[in-house]
Amino acid sequence: MTAYRTLNGFKVATELADFIEGGALPGTGLEPGRFWAALADIIGRFGPENRRLLDRRDALQQQIDTWHVAHPGAIDPITYRAFLTEIGYIVPEPAPFSIETTGVDPEITDVAGPQLVVPVMNARYALNAANARWGSLYDALYGTDALGTPVPKGGFDAERAKAVVARAKAVLDGAAPLESRSHADVAAYFITEDGLKVRFADGNEEEFADPEAFVGYRGEPEEPAGILLKRNGLHIDIHFDRRSPIGAGDPAGIVDILVESALTTIMDCEDSVAAVDAEDKVAVYRNWLGLMRGDLEASVDKGGVTTTRRLAADHNFIRPDDSDGALKGLSLMLVRTVGSLLTTDAVLDADGNETAECLLDALVTSAIALHDIGPNGRRVNSRSGAVYIVKPKMHGPEEVAFADRLFSAVEAALGLKPLTLKMGIMDEERRTSVNLRASIAAAKSRVFFINTGFLDRTGDEIHTSMLAGPMVRKGDMKSAAWITAYEAGNVDAGLALGFSGHAQIGKGMWAAPDRMAAMLTEKIGHPRAGASTAWVPSPTAATLHALHYLEVDVAARQAELSSRQRASLDALLTLPIAPDRPWSAQEIAEELDNNAQGLLGYVVRWIDQGVGCSKVPDIHDVGLMEDRATLRISSQHIANWLKHGVVSREHVMETLKRMAAVVDRQNEGDPAYRPIGTDFEGSLAFQAAVALVLTGDRQPNGYTEPVLTAFRRKRKVEIAMR
Repeated sequence: MTAYRTLNGFKVATELADFIEGGALPGTGLEPGRFWAALADIIGRFGPENRRLLDRRDALQQQIDTWHVAHPGAIDPITYRAFLTEIGYIVPEPAPFSIETTGVDPEITDVAGPQLVVPVMNARYALNAANARWGSLYDALYGTDALGTPVPKGGFDAERAKAVVARAKAVLDGAAPLESRSHADVAAYFITEDGLKVRFADGNEEEFADPEAFVGYRGEPEEPAGILLKRNGLHIDIHFDRRSPIGAGDPAGIVDILVESALTTIMDCEDSVAAVDAEDKVAVYRNWLGLMRGDLEASVDKGGVTTTRRLAADHNFIRPDDSDGALKGLSLMLVRTVGSLLTTDAVLDADGNETAECLLDALVTSAIALHDIGPNGRRVNSRSGAVYIVKPKMHGPEEVAFADRLFSAVEAALGLKPLTLKMGIMDEERRTSVNLRASIAAAKSRVFFINTGFLDRTGDEIHTSMLAGPMVRKGDMKSAAWITAYEAGNVDAGLALGFSGHAQIGKGMWAAPDRMAAMLTEKIGHPRAGASTAWVPSPTAATLHALHYLEVDVAARQAELSSRQRASLDALLTLPIAPDRPWSAQEIAEELDNNAQGLLGYVVRWIDQGVGCSKVPDIHDVGLMEDRATLRISSQHIANWLKHGVVSREHVMETLKRMAAVVDRQNEGDPAYRPIGTDFEGSLAFQAAVALVLTGDRQPNGYTEPVLTAFRRKRKVEIAMR
């Protein structure tokens, strides 16, 4: 049972209070008394307003539900848009403006590249992501299917290694071409007073087609240990070592090629973690503290050998003018806090009620960031002295304005300069999408990021229009009119409002970490769409996705796109319903099987093991990275079909029970796994899955957090009572 201390009229979980006073604050210059007074003030001022905004969501949804009941059948877009405007769901668009955010690091303003999202609750994952600023191209090509062939099993495959080197040197030919020949023909790289040159086996020499591509080296000019090249702002670090087996077999002595990969990483406190109580919140905050202080460590046991992972150091080199240079060894770390809906038992009000978790997150994560940007800060993460907070699940401009005021209050409480806290606006709720420019205007002086996210956005699309009719199949959502307008409209708004060269425009996740060949083929569409960053599921995927940014000049592409016709609001409001239900019984069963299996596969790890993000096998045994966003769309889709009689409750329950056996089989190699297909009544995970589906139409905005949190707390009690 959680113990509490009373501080400034609030009950603070003892473990949180001890962590703040003994861990988070020492070294920041912030006294505990001031911190607790600030927390009490912020909860007292912003808690009631947060509740009013949540009530506003519910009121709008009720009006929309009532309208759909009164207007069955085909939706006239003009009538529908007029209705949404009348109730205040759509607000007037602001006059033309440009964002005014300043003091932003170059990883966000100047360079386009991959972005990782990682559960900060897992120290090892967080360290891997932070260190993913640089990745081995050789390892990424050899250890994945990126070459178009399966990963080899067993010992070293010499033929595959040759193919890896050939592909890597083709990358060099594209990113830093020579005057006439290929990097595959080079016998030596060397530096002269005139810059970087290469020598071929026949004795001929030549320079690079673009001499500006050369930015530095390590070792001796005549025989460097490494050279640094640059393309589209991203760096390539070529390592030489003729003493190693790999380097000895290479004509030029190249032992590896490192690519600047994950420029930024979102350290996630939200969708990818399962933090349901004070104990979990302290675990989340403790890892964020270790990242900001620079002392986070994680022990890893491989084959009986234990190694300790730490944060990487900067990459030092010599510039062409012989001056010393350095490149950051770490990804720029952002933090994603929780949405407005969640409450936490870590802080209770005077009546014993849980308080808004987003308020606690805002103050604690910012206070911890003082170790980096405060008066005694290290300035290792943000050289510009900023804290980058990604705000999820905001519904429209009034909620963005609320977050902007909250950030100002946190800055004042912590003694930070105004606008130190930068805001990332996740465009993942329909009310934000249709009002995106007004939403950005509400935080125009601190916004640093907007993005699109297919899964959460689809979940909200389904829930908002739950009573309009049965939704199309999930696979058909990707070609629906609304999503095309959504993806284009996000970029259009960002470019029109001055994001190019000042802030990130992001795209969503590649969910299949074992399908890198497909990713290399398809995900280049994100930079071509004008996105300056896009999410990837692993450090290896970041290295491979970086090749797209070496190929595509995103700034030039954004300039091309800035003059295109704006995406249609009517298209964005075109509902993805199929009132004629053009599906066979087999197609309906396949869709239900797919949704139920994915839902169960995710929920069982969340409830039983407290895992918020992992590679979950889909119904075809393909591993996909899943978090609460995938759960939201699956549960909402079943709830919608159930609501409109496409499937029956009996069909849903039969499918869930049958898919439980599939999930059990897929997890039989996990010693921590607890089967769900043998005890439906006794499995809290199975009960949670059922609740998500059967009450999906009544969950606030279709979110899964209330159900998950309730059942995970019960499961933790079960574990504690063993």
